Amino acid sequence: MTDSPAAVSTDHDAKDLAQIAARIAEHAAARVLELRALGVSVAASKSSATDVVTAADQESERLIVAAIQEVRPDDGILGEEGTGIPGTSGITWVIDPIDGTVNYLYDLPAYAVSIAATVADAAAYADGRRAIAGAVCNPRTSETFVAWQGGGAYRNGKPIRITGQEDLSVSLVATGFGYTVERRIEQAEMVARVIPRARDIRRNGSAAYDLCMLAAGRLDAYYEQGLQPWDYAAGVLIASEAGATLIGRDAATPPGESFMVVGAAGIVEELRSLALGQ
Repeated sequence: MTDSPAAVSTDHDAKDLAQIAARIAEHAAARVLELRALGVSVAASKSSATDVVTAADQESERLIVAAIQEVRPDDGILGEEGTGIPGTSGITWVIDPIDGTVNYLYDLPAYAVSIAATVADAAAYADGRRAIAGAVCNPRTSETFVAWQGGGAYRNGKPIRITGQEDLSVSLVATGFGYTVERRIEQAEMVARVIPRARDIRRNGSAAYDLCMLAAGRLDAYYEQGLQPWDYAAGVLIASEAGATLIGRDAATPPGESFMVVGAAGIVEELRSLALGQ
């Protein structure tokens, strides 16, 4: 990992933006790991008492915002922990300071810092933005996943690719659960429909890291309901650049909070129909 984020030019070159994202994500992830060794302090909760925010989430977001503003002062920023800064450049950084906070709380190794540079694109995703560069860094596994539009996907500098598995019966499928009772009931019903037809299900607890594991060939497919832009912005780009196909709830609904499925082109439609009970 690098010691600190470095200044680069202020143009919109996607590769440059990916390099910025990687430097800052690594810097923040290193600090998150340091803070974990000192002990975790729960600062607040969000959608329910089980949906926690740690002091490390808040410090990581402050660090990331300051680093972005230093090198890209005209860009907007949207952060999970409340940062909302308008920009004038056309670029908005979408950040998750710790994706997988409950794993972080329990010292489980599936958590990561996720940073994406996005542009407005109403058709691409339900939130109206599309990532053109991004990075996800897991400090516990010493992995940094990076991608930029048209440039491919990389893990620690080496190209990665999805498995391309198109037979659901031998596919390892990942998903996640929300934090409200109502959402969890819906998601449990989805799992009940999928698991008899798949090789197995994994619930790792970090959408960003799941999408990167899909990109690296450690999972065959991924679906989830209830994701927010900071959960998936960088990870979906990394998976897409590694060869994955992304679809939403139906042909008229872009992928996003309502629903998304990611995987090889030949499996996503089947998995969508199965999960949604169509």
